[in-house]
Amino acid sequence: MEADQWRFHGDEDDDLIRDADYLSWFAVLKARAPHPGAVSWRRSSSLQKGSPVVACGSPFGSLCSDLFNGTVSRGVISNLAGEHNAIILTDARCLPGTEGGGLFVMEDDRLHLVGVIVSPFGWKANEWIGLTLVCSVHSILRNVVQCADIGDPLRDVWLHPTEVFTTRKSNVGEYPIVCLVDSGHQWGSGVLVTSELVLTCRHVVNGKSTVALKFYHKDRVLDSVGNVLFSTKASSPYDVAVVRPRESILDVVVPRMAHEFNTGECVLVVGYGGLGRRCGPSLTCGVLSKAISLHRQTIMFQTTCAVQAGASGGAVVRASTGELLGIVSSNTRDLSAKVTYPHLNFCVPVSVLQGPLHRFSRLGDVTAFDALDASEEQVKRVWRLQDTQSKL
Repeated sequence: MEADQWRFHGDEDDDLIRDADYLSWFAVLKARAPHPGAVSWRRSSSLQKGSPVVACGSPFGSLCSDLFNGTVSRGVISNLAGEHNAIILTDARCLPGTEGGGLFVMEDDRLHLVGVIVSPFGWKANEWIGLTLVCSVHSILRNVVQCADIGDPLRDVWLHPTEVFTTRKSNVGEYPIVCLVDSGHQWGSGVLVTSELVLTCRHVVNGKSTVALKFYHKDRVLDSVGNVLFSTKASSPYDVAVVRPRESILDVVVPRMAHEFNTGECVLVVGYGGLGRRCGPSLTCGVLSKAISLHRQTIMFQTTCAVQAGASGGAVVRASTGELLGIVSSNTRDLSAKVTYPHLNFCVPVSVLQGPLHRFSRLGDVTAFDALDASEEQVKRVWRLQDTQSKL
């Protein structure tokens, strides 16, 4: 955690240290009488990224419990790590006081407990990431049983979980392949648009001529080196770079490019924020909150998906079809208040990129991308907040 600059919950340094010390502590309480509405639980080993989940807790603890007790939030599983998916990240929005609450999946029109909320707030490199850390309930129960000195205190609830459990199958395999792009001092994400081309952001390649690429593809981890073919100038409003892997990536399905940008539609960001650098890309869900057009061409769009450091260059996809809408450029930072807003982010649409990509595929000439530098003043005005956006 120190290497990745993670911090959890609280505002003062002492609170942060204390919270980190107790992240792995759990208590088992016995009710005086069985509750008639006891919920069933499921193992987390079969969970998938992108699976829809429901978080339930009590924001602000005992403060106005009649108002806040049992508050529900929806989201998806953003990432999974550890043995049998012991660690779960979700973008379901939780608040302080929801620690100890449950994370549930839906099966047969019923909610089933899969995890316990550990920390609803997390910072990474001094930026709030908008994700919630959850521990698998299966891992908790297993460790309680192993540590118990006398018998099995959970035998009545432990012995008979559903052995085979699968959530609604997600479309993760249909989404564009997103790789980790590492330029040495900075790292981010990149989208494989053909077997030989990766789209990412200018600030991710950081002026380098070569970058390291890592693909998590079909249960394999592939390392490669990429040559930076093109990078927009600092004066360009479009924060874009094009990288060619030195080795072709096999079994690549060329992503379908979107032609419409519909405000309010459900979208997903696939990128290496959160735990992504070590566990493959994370997924966060939200809506396309605004699309801005010029001459009938979309030149920028915004989403409410939570994006964090490492997500720059990640894919924004239409949740229903997996179509590629664009790449993430940045989220927003209030420089005066020193506050980052992970749920307000700016994206470069494929409508801007399709023309140069098509010309390059026909002619093989990197000057096809020069059009991204020759933008109108109106385009620059739309992207005028770049200096106040937080590069990821």
